Amino acid sequence: MAADDADKAGWPVLAAASAGALLCFLNLSALNVALPAVARSLHASPTQASWILLSYMLVSTVCILSFGRLADLWGRRRLFLAGLALFVAACAACALAPTAGFMLASRIGQAVGAAGVMANASALVSDAFGRRKMGLALGVLAMVAALAQVVGPLAGGFVVSWWGWRVLFMLNVPLGLCVLAWSCKVLPASPMVQAERFDLAGAALSFAGIGCVIYALSMAGPRGWTSTPVWAFMLAGAVAVVLFCGVQMRVASPLVDPSLFTDRGRRTAYAGILLLSMTQAAPLLLVALYLQACAGLAASEAGLRIAPVAVGMLMAAPVAGILLRRFRAETLCVGAMLLAGCALAFLGALLRPEMGGMQLSIGLWALGLGIGSFVTPNNASILQSVAPVRRGIANGVRSTLQNTGIMVGTALALSMALAGLSPGSQRTILGNGGATLSTADVAAFTRGAGSALFLLAVLCLAGAVLIACSRTPHPD
Repeated sequence: MAADDADKAGWPVLAAASAGALLCFLNLSALNVALPAVARSLHASPTQASWILLSYMLVSTVCILSFGRLADLWGRRRLFLAGLALFVAACAACALAPTAGFMLASRIGQAVGAAGVMANASALVSDAFGRRKMGLALGVLAMVAALAQVVGPLAGGFVVSWWGWRVLFMLNVPLGLCVLAWSCKVLPASPMVQAERFDLAGAALSFAGIGCVIYALSMAGPRGWTSTPVWAFMLAGAVAVVLFCGVQMRVASPLVDPSLFTDRGRRTAYAGILLLSMTQAAPLLLVALYLQACAGLAASEAGLRIAPVAVGMLMAAPVAGILLRRFRAETLCVGAMLLAGCALAFLGALLRPEMGGMQLSIGLWALGLGIGSFVTPNNASILQSVAPVRRGIANGVRSTLQNTGIMVGTALALSMALAGLSPGSQRTILGNGGATLSTADVAAFTRGAGSALFLLAVLCLAGAVLIACSRTPHPD
């Protein structure tokens, strides 16, 4: 009875965490559609326009790890509310931005606030529910992220077309204030950990390491993997990561507790989310670019064609949470990665200008089912295996690996897909050129994109084998 009462008290917390996460994810996905209007209105250069979009992912990824640790020390409720308040204020600043530079600074503020929300959402939900209902609750939270991927571009296109891009940001202000008021009311107080200090040296090294690696990956697509700046930033990031690991082994209160990686199951779960996240965004980008460049579809049509991925995630995430009551998390994760790998191989074999819409929808829907079926049990297995006082940093590590995997997979897949094309053809595919592709270019892009999809499929299958081989005996 006590567990049921605790679960009932957790639903308002889930509503608050889901609403906060929804605002952050909607903002990210909606700007993909609104960016051209923003760039034209603010007379942004191509570099400024790209960084208005990329800065959100870069800054939030860099901040999540430190914010996960701060949540354990300072209290999840405090950091969630502070992040949400900053996010709402930054949305208002974006809506009023007079210049591209001011807009970029406001987007960085949004990213910092969003990191405070995203670093705490899963941990807050895990704390609020008992073990029996935790999987379902985390599934609902994952479903919200998938819902944002469906609704964001559609809502963004509608709002920008009818009222302008500034309204898109301004709408977040009253909605965010409502979520903030509700969160203040329902989120339970969280104690501060007085015995431990925040690892400033570790935080600085993590900022430098993750920031340099993510920045290098963001440049790898347009500049190529052999570019000197790409390798310079990658090397600097690798050095910072090595120094970070050394610091974590020596300090009394590390930013990332090394004991998080001593458990084989948790270590494998972290490796699994890194591998799967590499296949999360890259296939959507490749298919969307291919449909526009080779099949001649408009951007809005291409967006609708790739929507089945998000629909599959939306369907699978809560179901996977329910199945956690009957099956082990590792079993569900292996099945999910096998499904995602088969779907990617199917898409790689299917890819051609005249491919059927129904076949494409089935392949993308199956991919979404695989991704959605993995995220919930993977998240639950990580958060259930650590003490509550370590859930913030445990989730921070998971989120950092997920975001890094998305960037790595996107950069790798894009470079493979464009490798056989001239710079002019690459600009045409990426939307910066006005020419049409020749028959030879279409064939080269088809081969490159197909090879990239097959590589992503291999990564999924490798992850399934890794998780299956590391399974521990089920406790009696």
